[in-house]
Amino acid sequence: MDRPPSRRAVLASLAGAGAAASIGLRAAPDSAAAPGPKLVRAIPASGEQIPAIGLGTWITFNVGENAKLRDERAKVLRAFFERGGAMVDSSPMYGSSEAVIGHGLARVAGRRALFSATKVWTLWEGAGRRQIQESRRLWGLQRFDLIQVHNLLRWESHLETLRAEQAAGRIRYIGVTTSHGRRHDELEEIMARQSIDFVQFTYNVVDREVERRLLTLAAERRLAVIVNRPFQEGTLIDRLAGKKLPAWAAEIDCANWAQFLLKFIVSHPAVTCAIPATSRVDHLEENMGALNGRLPDAKLRARMIRYVEAL
Repeated sequence: MDRPPSRRAVLASLAGAGAAASIGLRAAPDSAAAPGPKLVRAIPASGEQIPAIGLGTWITFNVGENAKLRDERAKVLRAFFERGGAMVDSSPMYGSSEAVIGHGLARVAGRRALFSATKVWTLWEGAGRRQIQESRRLWGLQRFDLIQVHNLLRWESHLETLRAEQAAGRIRYIGVTTSHGRRHDELEEIMARQSIDFVQFTYNVVDREVERRLLTLAAERRLAVIVNRPFQEGTLIDRLAGKKLPAWAAEIDCANWAQFLLKFIVSHPAVTCAIPATSRVDHLEENMGALNGRLPDAKLRARMIRYVEAL
């Protein structure tokens, strides 16, 4: 049988088309989740606990007005909540993703568990305030759990807006994000000097630059950490497709590569939540399996790095 298109290739075509379809290829079949409690992490600012696996919506929820694709994304949201998820992360930058989230939330049970996280992304302060209002309308919410300044764009003025919204009770937590290593120096300055609750950046088994300083600083400053691009936007999944999951992955209750990669991330003590994106219920179920079972210790984490780097 011919090999399906790679996740990376499909993502690239979706980015050009502005719509999401089937994404990905997983190396091992899923199995029943390991028994035991779901993995949760505390938000340092409050002690509130949230599940350590969330749902990203970059590309995958940007399906425009297509009714069939919108309903498929609603099924993903339903499965997400049914399997213990809470944090859904989006941005005005993500095309129609916020509108598609709102469409789904209006149609699925379990939204009481929702931890809503979006962003502000514009050059102008006034436009930022309007953008936040529009996000509320699109999601169908009066209050967001978290709003972040996307990719540090005009972060000084937008943080002032977010603080005012937080003081008024319209946002519970505020933060900043980046997905670019070249901005880590600026991000470090913000983390060290600004009063924020969350920070979001890229971290995975091969992109580990944030281990040098940012994860340690987040722990020191008591900042919650959201991890984006846990699969390198599909590149890691493509790299591991067809490769055998090591037998010792059973020691941390991993049934597939998605769980292997996610458990590496959420086992770091400074990480609060990872947000893999998907358009498919079967892949969502694989991802959410990382909430169950054992996590690697430092020795096994090092072994995971060596194994992936050798492939």
